[in-house]
Amino acid sequence: MAFYQQGVENFKESNGYVIDDIWYPRVTSIISIKAKPALYRYYADLENFAQGEEIKKKSADEGTRVHSAVEAILTGKDPAVDKDISPAVEAFRKFVDEKNIQVDPEYVERRLVNYNDRYAGTVDSVALIDGKLGVLDIKTSSGIYKDYTLQLAAYFPPLQELLRGLSTRWILRIDQDQICNICGATKREKGGRVKVKAPYPSNGINSKLCDHEWSEVRGITELKEFPYWQDDYQAFLGAKKLWEWDNVSHLKKIGYL
Repeated sequence: MAFYQQGVENFKESNGYVIDDIWYPRVTSIISIKAKPALYRYYADLENFAQGEEIKKKSADEGTRVHSAVEAILTGKDPAVDKDISPAVEAFRKFVDEKNIQVDPEYVERRLVNYNDRYAGTVDSVALIDGKLGVLDIKTSSGIYKDYTLQLAAYFPPLQELLRGLSTRWILRIDQDQICNICGATKREKGGRVKVKAPYPSNGINSKLCDHEWSEVRGITELKEFPYWQDDYQAFLGAKKLWEWDNVSHLKKIGYL
């Protein structure tokens, strides 16, 4: 019985939140049901699975530290920043100042609950950018992927109940890399893994044959807007239905289904 109870409690803790004595599945856990072809290609490029897990662990640590610094900045603090992530964090500071991004600290890392569709999540922030109020999600990945829009769509209904005028969604990618002064290739190091990419569009120089001269590490910010959330939300609910089907045994034991 103890082993059974431990399994249920571990599932509850790793996949959801208890809010007002009621358990709700977490948005990110629900979205994890979707296949991720890019992740499969990532593992295919490595020597073995263990290497991939070690890189992911280090990358997650770097991403967590960037998020912590960003959260502090958005709430008016001046955090101490580790040297290895300082270019990315400084790029974020500059971006916030240049765009005059305004954020209510109350909505930074805000826990949200959708009582109608029964799930919960934590939004990075709600921001005013270029006169529009919207969900602002921070990513430290190498690109902005379609899957991210499901997460942002899930935050929209509960936020609409709290905020008037919410109209859009943004993903802000924060990253850092180096650029070759000869061929224009870029070098990105994340989690101890170094990846070199040829410039696009091509400048006619074969970057594979180049004796690279790398610049200092530079910070990168990339903002992308996704104003139309309704179709993404329906896709999220579809993912939720599949996630519930896949975890029906645990969810029945919890009393969620």
